[in-house]
Amino acid sequence: MPKVLTAVLALGATTACNLDRLLEVKTPSRLAESSYLVPANAVLISVSAVSDYECALGGYAVASGLAAGELVETTQTAGRWSYDRRNTLAVDATYGTAGCEGIGVYTPINTARYTNDQAVQKLEEWTDAQVPNRQRLIAVNSAMAGFSLLLLGEGFCEGSINVGKSLSPTQLFDSAEVRFAKAITAATSANDANVLNLAYVGRARSRINRGQKAGAASDAALVPVSFVYSATADASIGRRNNRVFQQNNQSFSVSVAATYRALTWNGAPDPRVVSTNANRLASDQVNQLWTQGKFTSLTATYPIASGLEAQLILAEARGGSEGITILNTLRGRTGIALPALTAGESANFDAAVAEERRRELYLQGNRWFDMKRFNLSQVPTAGVQYSKGGVYGDQRCWPLPDAERLANPNLGG
Repeated sequence: MPKVLTAVLALGATTACNLDRLLEVKTPSRLAESSYLVPANAVLISVSAVSDYECALGGYAVASGLAAGELVETTQTAGRWSYDRRNTLAVDATYGTAGCEGIGVYTPINTARYTNDQAVQKLEEWTDAQVPNRQRLIAVNSAMAGFSLLLLGEGFCEGSINVGKSLSPTQLFDSAEVRFAKAITAATSANDANVLNLAYVGRARSRINRGQKAGAASDAALVPVSFVYSATADASIGRRNNRVFQQNNQSFSVSVAATYRALTWNGAPDPRVVSTNANRLASDQVNQLWTQGKFTSLTATYPIASGLEAQLILAEARGGSEGITILNTLRGRTGIALPALTAGESANFDAAVAEERRRELYLQGNRWFDMKRFNLSQVPTAGVQYSKGGVYGDQRCWPLPDAERLANPNLGG
């Protein structure tokens, strides 16, 4: 009898009566949640949840950039074309279940919302004696949960939290404001102006999204123009990369859309939207590759919130001549030095605000919802032939994925 077979039979003989014991073996790679969620791990829990949001934001910036016409899809992966074609279906897997590295949106955003809410819940159970700088951590994670809800409301036609009922974008923005209010209280207690400004920008954004201009203006006016709170990035692992740079400048999976190439103002280059013709084809070997110059490496940080965005919100909320003055001040700042808007450009205030936001907030994940709330023209228009098959749709928000609906008993699944 072969030695290997003899050994197998011998092993079977010694274990035949102990199968129950084999089934009781616990996987050593698993860590019980109760063992992890302890005060000693507070900083790790907080930082990990923030990292979840940073990765989700990077994937969302690319996916929404495709849907909003900032970018063009240039891979041969059909699962991604629906972003670019504006006809994402609830059954599509990429947007519904893929991770942030795979340019998924729904699952990464909901993961970030959950982990940041969970971090806040545990931090509120512990004491200042157990966790140094506890109030600051509460403020940061509350704000990140709020921004996660903003992305969910801005990107999707409806959403759900914690296997709950369907929530409209307005309800999601309401939920975001609750988180930002908590962040403001905690940041004030921690005397952390940086996180406080982060929360003010977030709450101003949630309010302007709902048309609450007075409340949006009061928050936005508190934020210094020079303020920036950025998502971190590094080249160590994929999920930590600057996703825009990785997708456009490194893997050539997306290209700058035609309406953002060599963008000018009155014939002069607009320094806010830098793009370069790479003089080569993108990865699909069909589309010309144009690269963006806003984020210059895999380690480049990208804004989560800024005083610049706050000023744009303030201008929109105040409107009229005051709003135009705010926009012109931004245009004339050091490093930009663009001329003031003409009387003709200022006459249609909403169009002027939308255009300034288009350029100032390029590739930051804002344009997709702006297309919806300002009812902006889509380029290419619906019905035009898509280069890789089918035609462009008129979608302005993504549907709730079937993966959520089927797994959630409160949504009919």
